[in-house]
Amino acid sequence: MKTIDLQPFESFLRNRKLAPEHNIPYYASWVRRFLQTEPPDSNLKDDDRVIRFNDQLERNTAIEDWQVRQAVRAVQVYLNLFLKQAQAHAKEQQPSKPSDETELLQKMRTLIRLRHYSYRTEQTYLDWVKRYLNYAKEHGVDLKSTDGVRSYLSYLATARNVSASTQNQAFNALLFLHREVLGLTMDNVKAIRAKRGPKLPVVLTPAETKRIFANAEAGTKKLILQLTYGAGLRVSELIRLRVKDLDFDNLLVFVRASKGDKDRATLLPRKLIEPLKEHLQKVKELHERDLAAGHGAVFLPGALERKYPKAAKEFGWQYVFPAAQLSVDPRSGAVRRHHIADKVVQNAMRAAVQRAGINKPASVHTLRHSFATHLLMKGINIREVQEYLGHRSVETTMIYTHVIRDMTNTADSPFDDL
Repeated sequence: MKTIDLQPFESFLRNRKLAPEHNIPYYASWVRRFLQTEPPDSNLKDDDRVIRFNDQLERNTAIEDWQVRQAVRAVQVYLNLFLKQAQAHAKEQQPSKPSDETELLQKMRTLIRLRHYSYRTEQTYLDWVKRYLNYAKEHGVDLKSTDGVRSYLSYLATARNVSASTQNQAFNALLFLHREVLGLTMDNVKAIRAKRGPKLPVVLTPAETKRIFANAEAGTKKLILQLTYGAGLRVSELIRLRVKDLDFDNLLVFVRASKGDKDRATLLPRKLIEPLKEHLQKVKELHERDLAAGHGAVFLPGALERKYPKAAKEFGWQYVFPAAQLSVDPRSGAVRRHHIADKVVQNAMRAAVQRAGINKPASVHTLRHSFATHLLMKGINIREVQEYLGHRSVETTMIYTHVIRDMTNTADSPFDDL
C-alpha cells in the first residue's frame, strides 16, 4: 500500500493551533485511515466521502462516539482547510489569468459579503451559480438572457425532480446573479415550477416532548434541545446565541439578525435558568483558557469589530454554545472558537428520538413547531405566538391552528359505532 506522508498536515495543525498537541497524531491517524478507505479518485464528492466514512466508523462497535466525532473533524480540517491552502499555494506558484467564470464568481462573492449575507447563504448561492454555469455551457445558454434561467428551473423541476423549496432556492441565487452581478432584470421569468401541496408540520405532543428530553444525552446536548423547544428557536438561531442575548431577569432570549435580518425577543423558560447559569460558568472558564493561550476573540457581525476592537474578547459576546475546538474563519483566516455546528444539534435530536421510541419524523425544527402548537393549546394569542416565532405574517403562524384542530377535535371513525 502506498505510504501517505501526513507530516505537513501535522505541522499545519500545530502551527494553526487547530488541535491540542497530544491529539495531533490521532488526527493524522484518522486522516490516513480515511484516505486508505476513501481514495480521492472516487466519483463521490468530498462531503459524500466524509459521510460514508462516518457511517463506516459508526458501524464499528469498537469505536466510541467521541472518536467518531474526532475522526470526522480531522478529515474535515484536512479536506477543507489543509488541502485548500495547499492548492491555493500551488496556484500562487503557477499564476494564470483568471477565467471569466472565476471573475464572475469572485464578484458575486464580494457583493454577497457587502450585503452581509450569512456564510451559509454565500456558499449556497455560489454553488447554485456554479451548477447553472455548467448547465449553460452544456446547452449553449446566453447568460444575458432570461431564457436560460427559465429552462434551467424547468430542468430542475422535470428532470431533477427537486422540491419546490429547492427550486426557489436556485431561483433566488440566479436572481442575485442577474440583478446584482450582471445588472440585468429578471421580470416575468415563468418556468415549470416544482409543485408543493399543502403540508402540515410534524408536531410532538407534550408527553412525547417530555420523553425526548428524558432520553437526550445529559449535559450540554440536553440543554440545547430544551432551550430550542423552550424558546421556539431555529437551529441557526440557537447555535449563534451570544451570552449577552440571555436576559435572566426578564426571562427573555434575544434573537439577533435572524431570518429576514430581524431581531426579536422570545421566552426564556424558568426551569432553564440554573442549568444555563451553570453551563455559562463552564463557557467562561473555557474562554479564560483561550485568552491565556492568545486566543479568545470571537467573530463580530458587520463593522462592530472595527468600531469596538476590544468587544471580540469580552465574555458577553462569546457564543452560548461554543465549539469544542478552535477553527479557522473561512472568510478572514483568523483562528477562533466558533459556535457548535448545526449537525451536533441535529445528531443529538436524532439520537433522543430513537431512544424515546418515537416513530414520527421529528427533527430539531419539530421542537419549534411543537413550541408554537403547545402555546396555542394553552390559549396564548396567535399574534403573541407570531412575535415569539418571528413570522412576518400571521398567516404563516395560522398553520399551527390546523394542527391543534387535528390533535384536539378529531371525529370518531364510523367503525367505532359498529
